[in-house]
Amino acid sequence: MTFNTRRSLLTLPLLLALPRAFAHGEQHGKAAGPVVKEQKPWGIAGEPAQARRTVDIRMTDDMKMSPNHIDVRVGDTLRIRAINAGKVLHEIVIGTPDELKAHAEMMKKFPNMEHDEPYMAHVSPGKRGEIVWTFNRPGNFEFACLIAGHFEAGMRGTIRVAPKA
Repeated sequence: MTFNTRRSLLTLPLLLALPRAFAHGEQHGKAAGPVVKEQKPWGIAGEPAQARRTVDIRMTDDMKMSPNHIDVRVGDTLRIRAINAGKVLHEIVIGTPDELKAHAEMMKKFPNMEHDEPYMAHVSPGKRGEIVWTFNRPGNFEFACLIAGHFEAGMRGTIRVAPKA
């Protein structure tokens, strides 16, 4: 058994244990079928009919997202519309700072893996994507583009979820 074969066999259980969120690939659209609603520290997938506010986030090839900060209140369902004004693929992923950082590191190692979760949108150049999300927990969270190198270049923003008034 060669070193590479042993290393592959040792990494296989790790790869199989990774959640779908650590995947990426060429299929960058939402899959057909119902959205799986899984509670996350930053909220849960929302119903489009419940979104009372839409925030457009413009993504550009100079690795900027504008606006780069969103304020919401616990219980708000927000439609985040990601607009790719660049010439390369971008995405928007919501999460905790630690989870986004870990996911960005994983993307550097496995840039062609696939994923499709309700808290992320992959947007081809010149296209739009959206996330409908209910922020049901207070805290400070982030959104970012986790395409390899984009996160490190500063393509990220913050979300402050304040308690109900």
